[in-house]
Amino acid sequence: CDIAEQRMGADLRAVPLSVEASPATATADRLAVLAERGTTRLSLGVQSFVDSEARAAVRPQRRADVEAALGRIRDAAIPVLNIDLIYGIDGQTEETWLHSLDAALAWRPEELYLYPLYVRPLTGLDRHRPDSGRDPAWDEQRLRLYRSGRDHLLAQGYVQQSMRMFRRADAPPQGADDYACQTDGMIGLGCGARSYTSALHYSFDYAVGMHEIRGIIDDYVATTDFSRAAVGYRIDPREARRRHLLQSLLQADGLDTADYRARFGSLPADDFAAELDALAHQGWLADPTGARLRLTPEGLAHSDAIGPRLFSPAVRAAMAAYERK
Repeated sequence: CDIAEQRMGADLRAVPLSVEASPATATADRLAVLAERGTTRLSLGVQSFVDSEARAAVRPQRRADVEAALGRIRDAAIPVLNIDLIYGIDGQTEETWLHSLDAALAWRPEELYLYPLYVRPLTGLDRHRPDSGRDPAWDEQRLRLYRSGRDHLLAQGYVQQSMRMFRRADAPPQGADDYACQTDGMIGLGCGARSYTSALHYSFDYAVGMHEIRGIIDDYVATTDFSRAAVGYRIDPREARRRHLLQSLLQADGLDTADYRARFGSLPADDFAAELDALAHQGWLADPTGARLRLTPEGLAHSDAIGPRLFSPAVRAAMAAYERK
């Protein structure tokens, strides 16, 4: 908070301030500091309220600890509580998935994020499940759980904002107007945080090995100059169009084509005809010629496939080169 205010000149009480936490780190003293400094949203990585599933997802936390952390967050009176849950965990069934959702709903969180289990290369989960991500049956199971969770939250009065994000219909907005990363940008502070500005998309380094992770954390803690990006990608005008399309299209409200024209001087159909035609042909784009480009419900369900389709060749090449390192 001091870095944001004293070095970057931010008024933390005038901007949305969201903080990520785990049950172990959501301690009363830290929550008091965050509330005092103007935090508007606290996101808690619960993943599952079933202890065996939490262990299977390499989140070794007990439900009792999760419930205690949620109680502390509510006591701190931070306006928006978000709970992250994961579907697709080994041993998870539709019954246990809905059990976790109902346990979360008991706290009436303003937001819920539903994440599919991701298996990143070289991680412990990757070693235990080397064929995941290439197994159609596993992907279909995740889709079934996603649809079940989506329908359950909609029935409970939540509004779908994206594939992952569901907001309680009466939840307060984050500030005077809701934040949107594609138009407002975002500065992420903390090791691993990602930032979006008009000209840069940057983060801190990433690793999976404990030795490398400790080195990245040590480097971050020793950082004094936060005015430069060490790992990032410079956004040229063409990439700015592409990023705006991707970030907008993956929201349930979609992309306002008139706003796109005002911003870039062209229409999405002019700039990305082939990509949009392919999505429409697959039934994932509702009305490719309309005033607002929106994904269909099934398109939203396949957001994790749509996103990479919209990456530029230059970004794909940069990602491949980074992975090889």
